[in-house]
Amino acid sequence: MRDLSRLIQPKSIAVIGGGAWCTSVVEQCRKMAFSGPVWPVHPSKAEIAGLPACARLDDLPAPPDAVFIGVNRHATVDVVRQLRELGAGGAVCFASGFSEAQAETGDGADLQAALLEAAGEMPILGPNCYGFINYLDGALLWPDQHGGARVESGVAVLTQSSNMAINISMQSRGLPLAYVTTAGNQAQTGLAELGHTLLQDPRVTVLALHIEGIGDVAAFEWLVHTARELGKPMVVLKAGKSARAQAAAVSHTASLAGSDAGARALLRRLGVAQVDSLPALLETAKLLHYAGPLPGASLASLSCSGGEASLMADSAEGREVQFPDLTQAQRDRLRETLGPMVALANPLDYHTFIWNDAERMAQVFGIMQEGAADLTCVIIDFPRTDRCDPAAWDCVFEAGAAAVTKTGRPLVLVSTLPELLPEAMAARATAGGMIPMQGLDDFLTAMEAAAFIGSHSPLPAPVLQGNQPESARLLSEAEAKRALAAAGLDVPRAIVADTVEDAVAAAKEIGFPVVLKGTGIAHKTEAGLVALGLRDALEVEEAAKGMACDGFLLEEMIGGGVAELLLGVVRDPAHGFVLTLGAGGTLTEILQDTVSLILPVTEDEVLRALDSLRIAPALAGYRGKPGTDRAAIARAVLAVQDYVGAERDRLEEIEINPLICTPERAVAADALIRKGD
Repeated sequence: MRDLSRLIQPKSIAVIGGGAWCTSVVEQCRKMAFSGPVWPVHPSKAEIAGLPACARLDDLPAPPDAVFIGVNRHATVDVVRQLRELGAGGAVCFASGFSEAQAETGDGADLQAALLEAAGEMPILGPNCYGFINYLDGALLWPDQHGGARVESGVAVLTQSSNMAINISMQSRGLPLAYVTTAGNQAQTGLAELGHTLLQDPRVTVLALHIEGIGDVAAFEWLVHTARELGKPMVVLKAGKSARAQAAAVSHTASLAGSDAGARALLRRLGVAQVDSLPALLETAKLLHYAGPLPGASLASLSCSGGEASLMADSAEGREVQFPDLTQAQRDRLRETLGPMVALANPLDYHTFIWNDAERMAQVFGIMQEGAADLTCVIIDFPRTDRCDPAAWDCVFEAGAAAVTKTGRPLVLVSTLPELLPEAMAARATAGGMIPMQGLDDFLTAMEAAAFIGSHSPLPAPVLQGNQPESARLLSEAEAKRALAAAGLDVPRAIVADTVEDAVAAAKEIGFPVVLKGTGIAHKTEAGLVALGLRDALEVEEAAKGMACDGFLLEEMIGGGVAELLLGVVRDPAHGFVLTLGAGGTLTEILQDTVSLILPVTEDEVLRALDSLRIAPALAGYRGKPGTDRAAIARAVLAVQDYVGAERDRLEEIEINPLICTPERAVAADALIRKGD
């Protein structure tokens, strides 16, 4: 791993080039009061943005720690080589037209190879990269405007999108930003390496990532391990969905899994919180910065409006967030403070009887804070300052600060609408020891994420990965079942037959009732090539004559099924092998009742996954009916996992649908395997 500290926390900065972007880098460093020297470099301009310029790199007074390279792509390669020879700490390569533009330029890949050779061990960000803003030290290798300010500590944001980085810097949510960093096309320095460097700064509290993909799973696992060791939570907004994992999807599993499901399963496995919107990313990072991971997702909520209390309760419906009942001690103290007119509950509408009485408001806030909830919030919406006077809301800050001081526990001020808690009010809240959160839905999402991180177990075993196979082909059902049976999977007794007469003989050998299947097609049910419960030779003969197929597979009929499951594994190039487990049979896609996990898994993880399904009651036994043998289901999953591990460099996908679950067995009634060389 390269040492990026000189680049990210520079004592001196050089800016190479004369365009508007280079002028902006110099101006932004001066505006942020960067304490070190900034050295413009240009062959003909005497000064840039009011600073004297050096004509050549050799004229610099010392090797710079960080360099912004704002020249064309061909010149960038030469400049990087010179900087490496000078002993510079690292560089941001602004120019585009490298491997990300190979299709357009035809020479982008070769130019990127030349850039990497020129850089050697000197760290570079990009190319096609805006650079970074270090708000802790006022160091900006940033060719544009931004909306941030110097901070003492805060959240590090890492994104693959330069424009998203600009937008994030413009936030006015009371979120302290320590770094806003872009990665460009990651020719040399990847997300994991850059994130690792940001985490090493003791002033960074949280790492928030906006990414298009993970790419190197092992490197990402290493990044998460680093964050866990340092006690710094991570939250991710992942954009984009790859079609790679769904290519040539001959199974239901592949269509259900996909790269997005793989990413979610990987992040969940590693204990990294994932959110689905940019506001949720920022609000989650903010809550984690001020409160850290939460032990659980129980909430005590206060407001002076019944409408707001109801809105909070409704907004939490269907989420992990719970509202613990008030204890008798809380009820007694609240009754004494609020009087007989207030209905005591959680969420609590404390009415406006005590508004402007900061002492009594503080008592009520504190009583709610001292209960069983993991977090306490006060719903508060401030008026527009351009048309209204917010002075009447001063009591909230006074009461909240007093409650936090007395209880020593966090108190959230949350607005129903994001714009109703403006930046100036957020600053007053944090000055009083409170946490400003904007919007009920994003706050609840943030709370769920913080509780997820707080409850996550130690890091699991490394993700199972393998080399990408070539020339994948589909095994016949009989071949697939033989291979999986060798790994320990329970399959029906079966005989392959070429003719109708052979099929009848095979059925007699197996014993009636039997299942007859036509061979040569992946989805036999849709093609009318499955006949179930055939009771005698005549029924087998008639069914076989009605099938247009290459041959036949005769199997024992599995009776006593309680439920049918889908069990499948798909190779996801970005995330390893994705296991899909859920409701199976012919209604798989309609029910969409599945859960995805990343291999390897343990028996306990399989059982927890079964519990998360909507059909879990049927598996356990519903309305007096017998339940399934859950241990047998887990054994089936682990047998498939063993096969995947042995064939990791050849396997593309496996599907068992249905896995017939009885009170005693979990039997693969149909199986599909696609693998190559």
